[in-house]
Amino acid sequence: MTARDRLVIIVVGVVLALIVGWMAFVSPEQKKAAKVQKEVDSASSQLSAAESQLNGARTAQQRYASAYASIVSLGKAVPPGREVPSLIYQLSQASDQRHVEFASIVNGSSSGSGGGSSSGSGSSAAAAPIAGFTQMPFTFTFNGSFFDLYHLFHQLDRFIVRKSSGDLHVRGRLLTIQSVKLDPVSEGASSGKKASENLTSTITATAYELPGGQGLTGGATPASPSAASPSSPVAASAASSPTAPVVRAGP
Repeated sequence: MTARDRLVIIVVGVVLALIVGWMAFVSPEQKKAAKVQKEVDSASSQLSAAESQLNGARTAQQRYASAYASIVSLGKAVPPGREVPSLIYQLSQASDQRHVEFASIVNGSSSGSGGGSSSGSGSSAAAAPIAGFTQMPFTFTFNGSFFDLYHLFHQLDRFIVRKSSGDLHVRGRLLTIQSVKLDPVSEGASSGKKASENLTSTITATAYELPGGQGLTGGATPASPSAASPSSPVAASAASSPTAPVVRAGP
């Protein structure tokens, strides 16, 4: 065997050893490394999603107080019950501010008709349906001058005002006015120096309440749900659904 043959045999042996070593050690480790990298990438994606959810939860927790106050404020517009005393109180306040006499309130629409000026679709017109709300028809009677009554109607119509931002500014109950009828004030119905100048206004309107069994806040309380600790991932979920008495809105 020549020196050249021995050199060829040595080179071939080294190459075979390298191939066997690659197949036995390097290739499996590369596969393991690729698998671990996939797991790391997946864990990183899950961590990013969890951090995003955590930031959203913290933001929601910071806004909880204002959101709860907004819901309670909307409860003044559409309470979970009939809340007739609250409605009477709001109407009395509005009429006092406009120097108008709040003469009467009747549960149900007026079926009478007669002379005088009227606006709207008539006292027998049905209220425009509002999905999910229970309708409560009323007939209100006020005594006052034409301009005082005009300002009162404007105030009642603006109990609920929608801002340019889309938010609602709630001053009182949500009322849908179907008709307004003006008649000369009957003798003895109003007192004062300008009694002869007063008019009797009959308003047919509809108030609303939440459906039966539906609470205003869904059991939420004024306290913000506590943040979940790392060792208790369900803490926030448990705190977000407390049981509490339903809040009744009203003056």
